[in-house]
Amino acid sequence: MITHSSDSRGVANHGWLKSRHTFSFGDYYDPSRMGFGTLRVINDDSVAPGAGFGTHPHKEMEIVSIPLLGSLQHKDNQGNMTTIRKGEVQIMSAGTGIAHSEFNGSENEEVKFLQIWVLPKRLGIKPRYEQKAFVHEERLNKFCLVVSPDGREGSITINQDAYFSLCDLDVGKSISYTRKQTGNGLYILVLSGEIDVNNQNLGARDGLGIEYFESVEIKAHSSTELLLMEVPL
Repeated sequence: MITHSSDSRGVANHGWLKSRHTFSFGDYYDPSRMGFGTLRVINDDSVAPGAGFGTHPHKEMEIVSIPLLGSLQHKDNQGNMTTIRKGEVQIMSAGTGIAHSEFNGSENEEVKFLQIWVLPKRLGIKPRYEQKAFVHEERLNKFCLVVSPDGREGSITINQDAYFSLCDLDVGKSISYTRKQTGNGLYILVLSGEIDVNNQNLGARDGLGIEYFESVEIKAHSSTELLLMEVPL
């Protein structure tokens, strides 16, 4: 098991953008933290009111965005113009190349969101975009599959044998996660609250990577929000 405490993450402060990097990104470089299997980037971003990322390109990467507070306006050169909010999940398969911008449309509320990059399974695919809302009841004391390679259970589709699940646990609740695909590892990110995973304690924004597992037991010590990312190693 590999533990990444919240305060061990890389820090970036650009004024309008404050970010914490679980893995090496931008000016933050740690050769021991280059990703977890095909999971390459987990950026915990806060964007100031009225600010955002201007149009910029991506290529050959699967990019998942999960808002945690506020709303984020997305625009790309494929003709997509959307807004994503807490409870929604967005994926952009950059494929052969895509350019997009992301802005906080609010003049008084910051946006907090996770931007997650996963290395693709197939190169050279046509760029694609997808987003979907997942209601709280779908993940209350159970796992809600939000990203998968085949869109099962109403999830959105990623170009990789990866499975992302959200879960909101009430205090004292326990739950077991079983691996979906042989050869995959599991990365658990605590969005809020406090949990025990196989007798290891994790708090808000702590991460835990488990390379070899069949199932893991999770117990909530407080009301907790979790993101589980099962990815090929």
